Amino acid sequence: MRQQKVEFKSKAVEYIFDASFAMLEELFPKEKLVLITDENVFQHHSSKFEGYKTITLKAGEEHKQQNTVDHIINQLLQWQADKQTVIVGVGGGVITDMAGYAASIYKRGVKLVQVPTSILAMVDAAVGGKNGVDVGSYKNQVGTIYQPEFILFDYSFLPSLPEAEWINGFAEIIKHACIRDKAQFDFLAGKNISNFRNDPKLIASLIEKNVSIKISIVLKDEMETGDRKLLNFGHTVGHAIEATYNLPHGHAISIGMVLAGRISESVNNFTAYEQQQMTDLLAQYQLPVSFSFDKEKVWEILINDKKRENDTMIFILLNRIGEAGIFPISLSKLNNIIGEMLK
Repeated sequence: MRQQKVEFKSKAVEYIFDASFAMLEELFPKEKLVLITDENVFQHHSSKFEGYKTITLKAGEEHKQQNTVDHIINQLLQWQADKQTVIVGVGGGVITDMAGYAASIYKRGVKLVQVPTSILAMVDAAVGGKNGVDVGSYKNQVGTIYQPEFILFDYSFLPSLPEAEWINGFAEIIKHACIRDKAQFDFLAGKNISNFRNDPKLIASLIEKNVSIKISIVLKDEMETGDRKLLNFGHTVGHAIEATYNLPHGHAISIGMVLAGRISESVNNFTAYEQQQMTDLLAQYQLPVSFSFDKEKVWEILINDKKRENDTMIFILLNRIGEAGIFPISLSKLNNIIGEMLK
């Protein structure tokens, strides 16, 4: 077990790597804990939840809506949960998003612990304090930035993850390499999914490395006024495709990164060679690198993206592998570029 305390402007957060789920009882009185999870996690790990007040939700992005959070809050009220209640999100990104959001608004804020159970949640969704829900087809339109007290990384959840969820999570790992860490990019190029699935120490080390990458960015810009936007690489078009076609998050972000790379070639002198390197690495980790989509349907979602400012989209483009920048692109120019790519 390894602990790391990080002092954000809003709160100090304790990251506990290779933690045990049973540690929850050491951190807080058991009667004050309310666990939020989904049916899949509960089914595979039901014994971990014995003796805890637990709210079990339906699994899937389609349930990451305000009415689900309303259900959580109504259950808390029925249990007469007070200001000393500690909400614990136990699950993938959908659960950690909703648990964080519920904790930030219930009684105007109660304590939060995150226990991410998927690769994607461990390296991205549970780290950094962002939370929220979708509004219809529009992703993450409502939410807060609210840091947990603790994040417990219990790797015993990983063996029950289906391979599809491993693949999903590696999109965010590759994203981190593309925007910030060329050495990690080269390291990943010499491995594959099976290497990490079959080596608990290797995946634990990779998770901790990627948590450090994200922390280093969020520490400088917790409220996303500057460099934290770099973490949105691949997420602008990616989110629009995800919402329109109900793709897994990692798949949509992979496609979004390929498209963002091509836009980087068009407006930022990103080389075709490096674009091919990135595309090859995504494919090596079984992520999609092409997708036929209806531009008009995707555009309708895209123009309501929260990264739009008036008639400009704030886009994350690559200067080179391992280095990204923030670029405002006019909507008209972006529309033309995407149109040219689809010809």
